[in-house]
Amino acid sequence: MKQKIYILGVVTALVVFIGAIFKVNHLPGAGILLTAGLVTMVFLFLPLALANHYKSEESSKNMLLYIVTWLTCFVIFISMLFKLMHWPMAGVLLTIALPFPYVVFLPVFIAVTSKNKNFNIYNTVFVLLLLALNSVFSGLLALNVSKDRIDDSYNLSINYNKLETVLNELPDNNSNTPLNKKIDEIIKIVDEYEGLILNYNGITIEQWENNATKLWRPDARGLAFKALSESSEEPVCGKLVNGLKELIKEMGMTPGYEKLAKNAPVIFDFTEPAGNEEEWVARIFNDNNLAWTLIYLDGLRTNLLMIKASTAI
Repeated sequence: MKQKIYILGVVTALVVFIGAIFKVNHLPGAGILLTAGLVTMVFLFLPLALANHYKSEESSKNMLLYIVTWLTCFVIFISMLFKLMHWPMAGVLLTIALPFPYVVFLPVFIAVTSKNKNFNIYNTVFVLLLLALNSVFSGLLALNVSKDRIDDSYNLSINYNKLETVLNELPDNNSNTPLNKKIDEIIKIVDEYEGLILNYNGITIEQWENNATKLWRPDARGLAFKALSESSEEPVCGKLVNGLKELIKEMGMTPGYEKLAKNAPVIFDFTEPAGNEEEWVARIFNDNNLAWTLIYLDGLRTNLLMIKASTAI
């Protein structure tokens, strides 16, 4: 039995290690390997290894320590998996995982081992060092993953702003068409929302366009939704949702834009008109971090300007 557990442990560790290498190098399959490896480690290898060691002791006095050990590993590894995969609630889970070993595991470990007269104090020191290493690694993990995503959003914002400058300089020969009027209406809504969100966070649109790094909490979630909800008694983003639905309808009635209308929900990253708009609002403005919500609005404005520019050709 022990040999099979060791083999399972080695295979699981290799899968996680290879998945980590794939993730660092942005190779396909990284998410599958990491998910399979960490889930197998938490739900199969660790329970088997701990149960086997517990039976070899032939004593039930340390059962609480084994349970808490597994629970601590579960919290730490699952939170890391969520953070690496950019899944929702990753930040909350990692915030829980950082103090969890000290608040839950360490008191139980000390309480159980202090009753054992033959227990070596060096084991306690070793455990403390592992806990410190875990905190450092988890902190760096959160910092690096968040920083990469935030840096990407800044680079995208710069590119969108450059493209918008060029598009705004193009001649507007068909500004009175129903399609262009609807586009202009939505652009105003986008500008309004972006201004409200930025002002709520203490900067102006001009500062965001000139230096996006002025955001104080770029990785904070829910700030955009909070800023919009406190600015109006109407449903959050109701004007934008209705505007996009009307625009897609108008595109479908405009000769030459029928095919574009069918693909518009994908282009705008917008829920189908018959879909659940509340889920879309939550995903874009509440579940996303602040920087990526703003970059969505920048991208939406750029796409609208590109469609408008095509009508002038």
